[in-house]
Amino acid sequence: MKIHEYQAKEILRQYNIPLPHGEVAESPEKAKEIASSLRTTVVVKAQVHAGGRGKGGGIRLAETPKEAYDAAKAIIGMKLVTHQTGPEGKIVKKVLVEQATDIKQELYLSLLVDRSRNKECLVYMASQAGGMDIEDVASTSPEKIIKAAISPATGYSPFHARKLFYGLGLDKSLSTQFSNIIKALYQIFVAKDASLIEINPLVITQDGNLIALDTKITFDDDGIYRHPEIKEMRDINEEDPLEVEAVNTGVNYIKLDGEVGCMVNGAGLAMTTMDLIKLAGGEPANFLDVGGGASAERVEKAFRILTSDPKVKAILVNIFGGILRCDRVANGLIEAASKIDKKLPMVVRLQGTNVEEGRKLLQNSNLKFEVAEELYEAARKAVELSRSTIP
Repeated sequence: MKIHEYQAKEILRQYNIPLPHGEVAESPEKAKEIASSLRTTVVVKAQVHAGGRGKGGGIRLAETPKEAYDAAKAIIGMKLVTHQTGPEGKIVKKVLVEQATDIKQELYLSLLVDRSRNKECLVYMASQAGGMDIEDVASTSPEKIIKAAISPATGYSPFHARKLFYGLGLDKSLSTQFSNIIKALYQIFVAKDASLIEINPLVITQDGNLIALDTKITFDDDGIYRHPEIKEMRDINEEDPLEVEAVNTGVNYIKLDGEVGCMVNGAGLAMTTMDLIKLAGGEPANFLDVGGGASAERVEKAFRILTSDPKVKAILVNIFGGILRCDRVANGLIEAASKIDKKLPMVVRLQGTNVEEGRKLLQNSNLKFEVAEELYEAARKAVELSRSTIP
């Protein structure tokens, strides 16, 4: 789960990480009021779950309260398009108005779960290339990234702060400030079940202090139940509507960019299905796991989610009937397809309990289901049908 910048800063402030003073505003009038109270040059920043806001016109400098009003008026309600939002963009509903900072140097700092190692662990990443996308730095100048892994057995140690500090070549006068920030990030990560904390940039000011100028925090969805205060920070307006609907339905769904919609039961089978779609020359439009004990009603709702994605040109249903019987899946598909106006070619591959009954139900229905027995055959058919329906 992602949260807004201003919400992430509220959490950092609880752990005494230095931040610019500021408040969030939902109207130009409120932005002007905040700027007046700060009595200094301010930065007006769009609050959306995406990076690259400055390039998209979502961050503006204001030297007076009137300029803050004008900046907020221009940003609130705008469709902000960045490299992360894609061409569809996101509508800005709030802005953060905070003190402008006199910057001497920008740094990058993050703490995240590193799954590439033999033993999954937390890893600090730091770089002198602050303010840039860390992915670009990693691809063009990997030597600029300093890493410090945390052993799950021992946890945080002052050694981690020292390694990062000397790797960045910072002045000794910043040692205590830097160490406190590094330790606080670990405390937040563990206490809040985070999956990523990023400060970009962490700036050194002209008067020799460290300030977290921009920050991002994401949380492990499986740990949210332990943190009702974090769950309240969720902004469903920033999430994909289909993914929100899927959560409410009780299915696991992640939207992708392909043209073949997938409905599968079981995460492993879903990943295999997606791989075979790519092997057949297509691209999956989603990951969708209806679960082992899904009812016909849940299958119908999952079908509605798939057909609501305008990019989907064909659907591949791949179900192994154990707890979820094949005839129940067939009834759910027939019921769903008969109620939805949008007709898409569909390939169904059923195996397991009551498989023959399920196939007969599909074949005897008035709807045009392509029934396949082998998985790769089903993937190949679905890719072919998706191409035949692309305008």
